[in-house]
Amino acid sequence: MSAATLPLAPEWRLPDRGRVGILGLIVAESAIFTIFVVAYLYYLGKSLAGPTPREVLHLPVLVSILLWSSSATVHLAVRALRAAKLQSFTRWWFLTIVLGSLFLAGTGREWYRLITEEGLTIRTNLFGTTFYSLVGLHASHVIVGLVMLTTVFLLALGGHVKATHAGRAEVLSLYWHFVDAVWVVVFTVVYVVGR
Repeated sequence: MSAATLPLAPEWRLPDRGRVGILGLIVAESAIFTIFVVAYLYYLGKSLAGPTPREVLHLPVLVSILLWSSSATVHLAVRALRAAKLQSFTRWWFLTIVLGSLFLAGTGREWYRLITEEGLTIRTNLFGTTFYSLVGLHASHVIVGLVMLTTVFLLALGGHVKATHAGRAEVLSLYWHFVDAVWVVVFTVVYVVGR
């Protein structure tokens, strides 16, 4: 076989730096969440005094559905941006922010009730410490995500987001999907298994 007849190997390209970076962040954050989940499960039922999860926790079904729905809206936003439908992108992106904000407001409302009505603080017992640590860790990730989403939304309103930025929007959406997926684990561990 001559060199002219050999099949050419496909050109190898470096992976997108943004995707690699966000996937590295997700792996690192997954390890941190794993530690907090294991700590929550380890200390579950070891509090010497109440209140207990069964006594004070209610299933946050509505706010959970809102957060999980935001994965669909951010996906639709990125898809719209890839198709250069900028108005549609902006609407779906804004709806994602609204859904995430409603989830965060629901978390704040739950904490207010637990502190003022049930007397559960981070210092009350082991349950309070691990509950606020785990749910608070997740809430802090939601806040970071909302700040990033809002920044992109403001840039979109200013006409600075174009279809060529779809890859960057997708990288941010991967973080948001991660936040939503983590809530599946936290919801299951805290509100289903832990009760």
